[in-house]
Amino acid sequence: MQIGPANPYNYFMPVFDEKREDLERFETMMGVPRGRLAVTLDAITDAMAFVGQHGVYCQSQRSLGRPAMDIQIILKNLSDAKELIQSVMEELKPKS
Repeated sequence: MQIGPANPYNYFMPVFDEKREDLERFETMMGVPRGRLAVTLDAITDAMAFVGQHGVYCQSQRSLGRPAMDIQIILKNLSDAKELIQSVMEELKPKS
C-alpha cells in the first residue's frame, strides 16, 4: 500500500527532514542560528532562480524584454528577504 503520491516532490516533507544534510553541515560550520539562516538563503536563492526562469517566459506586455510585473515583485521581495537574512547573519557572527 502506497502512502502519498507517486511523485516525491508533491509529498509533504518537513523542512528539517528534507534539508537534514545541509542543516547538519551548515550548523556544524556556523552554529545553529547562522547555519539555519544559511540554508534559508540557499532556499531563497533557488526560488529566485526558478522565478527568474519563469520570468523569461512571462514577459511584460508594456515593457518588452522585462518579466511581468508580478514576477518583478516576487523577485524584489525575495531579494529583500535575502538582504535581511544576511544582515542577521552578520549580527550573529562571533566578534573577533
